[in-house]
Amino acid sequence: MGKLILAAASIAALTLVGPAAAQSPIVIKFSHVVATNTPKGLAAEKFKELAEKYTGGKVKVEVYPNSQLYKDKEELEALQLGAVQMLAPSNSKFGPIGVKEFEVFDLPYILPDLKTLRKVTDGPLGARLLKLLDSKGMTGLAYWDNGFKQMSANKKLVTPADYKGLKFRIQSSKVLEAQFRSLGVIPQVMAFSEVYQALQTGVVDGQENTWSNIYTQKMHEVQKYITETNHGYIGYVVVTNKKFWDGMPADIRAQCEKAMKEATEYGNGQSAKENEDALAEIKKTGKSEIIKLTPEQDAAMRKAMEPVYKDVASRVGQPLIDEFLKETRGATN
Repeated sequence: MGKLILAAASIAALTLVGPAAAQSPIVIKFSHVVATNTPKGLAAEKFKELAEKYTGGKVKVEVYPNSQLYKDKEELEALQLGAVQMLAPSNSKFGPIGVKEFEVFDLPYILPDLKTLRKVTDGPLGARLLKLLDSKGMTGLAYWDNGFKQMSANKKLVTPADYKGLKFRIQSSKVLEAQFRSLGVIPQVMAFSEVYQALQTGVVDGQENTWSNIYTQKMHEVQKYITETNHGYIGYVVVTNKKFWDGMPADIRAQCEKAMKEATEYGNGQSAKENEDALAEIKKTGKSEIIKLTPEQDAAMRKAMEPVYKDVASRVGQPLIDEFLKETRGATN
């Protein structure tokens, strides 16, 4: 709690008037849980660079990667209390705080490619989802990509039956829980920063993640096999404390919004490249065997996880799932 109380000064700084306000830069603490050389890490650094440049130093952005300030579960509470001013949590993180609609992004195979994803995030559906965060004391600013997820374990994962009885680390998401239960997996909710050690010590048998996260967190060093499934998507929503953002002088906020727009374009452009590079580096190490599924094996995986859509419809909302599918597949489920 000590860290959270310290934040009052950051928000209070915005309410200053007179010379003190003119002299002190507005500090934006931007906390995230991944490495700097990941898509999210690079985008956060780009936002820092541009926000400080466009505001002429009136804004100072402090970026804290690799869970330096908070672990997964603590992040959103810290933002709501004002201990940090900006985060980029994964879509899954909003379900546990009552904005379950974002868990639609966790549905298996719902997003075929990044081009289709952009239709959602850049369109009215994406904007409407961001507005849902207002009631939680947050302002949604942008959608950032990480990429598509792969499965890893210390045994070969080729058919749905191969997953049965394994313990897999998952993010806190009822949709992801349902996804893994459909494969007979025992899901274990765990902070991102704890995954490597849990894999190394056998606390969990496997996990799902993007190539860039697997590589930068060295998960490939403690997993014998990685199956290229592209079954799910990891993306982030950049959020800021609403009171902080609304209290910022309009001209400075406009410059920060410009910086965020450009940082988003940059980061999303880097995402595919970072994942390709990470895959190449993992292959070079030879520590994990990369498994490619045949079309028949891929179809079997899709069929095994199909029931998840009905299992979570009451939680996420069937109308939202239908609307999402209309955008991504041109059909309803």
